[in-house]
Amino acid sequence: MTETSAFEPVGHESLAEAVVDQIESMIVEGILKEGRKLPSERELSEAMGVSRPKLREALQILESRGLVTVRHGEGSFIAPLTGRAMSPALLALYARHGEAFHDYLEYRREQEAFAARLAAQRATSADKERLREIIADMTEAWKNDDHDASRETDFRLHAAVVDASQNTTLIHMMASIYDLTRQGVFYNRDFLRSMDGSGRALLDQHIEIAEAIIAGDPDRAERAARAHMDFVEDSFRKGQEQQRRENLARKRKQLAD
Repeated sequence: MTETSAFEPVGHESLAEAVVDQIESMIVEGILKEGRKLPSERELSEAMGVSRPKLREALQILESRGLVTVRHGEGSFIAPLTGRAMSPALLALYARHGEAFHDYLEYRREQEAFAARLAAQRATSADKERLREIIADMTEAWKNDDHDASRETDFRLHAAVVDASQNTTLIHMMASIYDLTRQGVFYNRDFLRSMDGSGRALLDQHIEIAEAIIAGDPDRAERAARAHMDFVEDSFRKGQEQQRRENLARKRKQLAD
């Protein structure tokens, strides 16, 4: 699929507004997400069947509405839309207080389970093919012990499940949450892998979520998503306890020396 294949020719009435309407719809539907670079003016004008002056007019309208950012010399990008889910001060507070982190996990558990259930009911053939491809990439990364690729496919899978839910509010809100997770604000996949050992449990959990959605089984998909988040929380608790024991052991050794 090319960069322009998602765009369609527009009618001849009010061409600029027709372009605006199509791009706005793609943003609402989660096809074009914040930070995504649009194809070049030439590519877009050809794909949508409009002149470049009309396309520029449409981009100016989108920019005035705060939906597109035009960076001279770089191109046009979908503007930040959801903002930061939390302020820097609140993020620092979460980092200092483990109990708040459990609230984050509770929120994730419910939203992930809801997304998986909807995805099992609504996923299209294209959504299912995307899940199969990600699982194949994830399995290959695990076989090769490629931590970076494993981490990236993890993010891709969760985003693909939410996209398959076809719920635009979920798509945009969870994108913000995943961005924080990608930055390692709350926890990172390497930490989970250290609790898992080989990373096989994480792989199996993701495979179960994907297969349940592909099979169109909403109850199974919801259970799989909840089980995955339960594993994350349990791993976090075990990690905290292990860290506590190591700190105590270090202090005992220092006093003994």
